[in-house]
Amino acid sequence: MELPKGITFTVFRWGNYLDLTLEMTPLEGGQDGSCGNFNGDATDDTTAEIFKRIGARVGTSDMLFSKRAEVSFTVEEMQMLREHCSPQMIVEGELECRKELGQNASTTQVNACVFDVCFGMNEHALQTAKKYATPEDKAVAMGKP
Repeated sequence: MELPKGITFTVFRWGNYLDLTLEMTPLEGGQDGSCGNFNGDATDDTTAEIFKRIGARVGTSDMLFSKRAEVSFTVEEMQMLREHCSPQMIVEGELECRKELGQNASTTQVNACVFDVCFGMNEHALQTAKKYATPEDKAVAMGKP
């Protein structure tokens, strides 16, 4: 997908997760977002550091798309969260997410945010997600309808 300002966005959809590639040059005046701030310092691009700078979700005025996608949280994601995220991280994530998202956040939004806290920037997240892939996901990955 070609976006304004020379941004190319590629999405690989699976049944229980997405792989994304975002290609761009640095924006005039700087930038910051879910992928980091493009300053060449990977240590400040961790999920925790990004949450400190911009929060749990991209602000409405900063979105590249015209509307926000509906947040969902699958049974497989819940199982992955319970089995591969420490109880301490879940509690810390929930407190952080509830603070960031506000009182009106749904349980689904909070759970999805906690999932991001636990697995954001985790190089093993793909491997773990594959473990929870449904038969339909595996068929799509193999190029079978």
